[in-house]
Amino acid sequence: MKLLLDQNISFRVVKKLKEYYPVVEGVRENSLYNRDDRAIWDFCRGQNYAIITFDEDLYNLTALYGHPPKIIWLRTENLANDQIVELLVLNKSSIESFLSDEQIDSDGCLAIYQNGTQYL
Repeated sequence: MKLLLDQNISFRVVKKLKEYYPVVEGVRENSLYNRDDRAIWDFCRGQNYAIITFDEDLYNLTALYGHPPKIIWLRTENLANDQIVELLVLNKSSIESFLSDEQIDSDGCLAIYQNGTQYL
């Protein structure tokens, strides 16, 4: 399970998540900072990453072209870095289940809300 955090999520979150997820990287670590959404989506598709984002555009690409990559879409208000970490740690089992499921009947997106998750 490889996770790439979109540029709308601080690199500080990446550092804090490394103790909970085996491979967590940010766009900066992969020379994708300030690249357009399609470049990030293509990179993730080719390198087998799932994308964690607040951005609807990445979900739209997966809805249009299919998955991989799978999208983990944070559908919350603005959160502090520690709140983002807490949300992703609290939903770790749902994220792991979503990422390991090869037979997803959805658009390949797991929406995470402050009160739960939902496949889109």
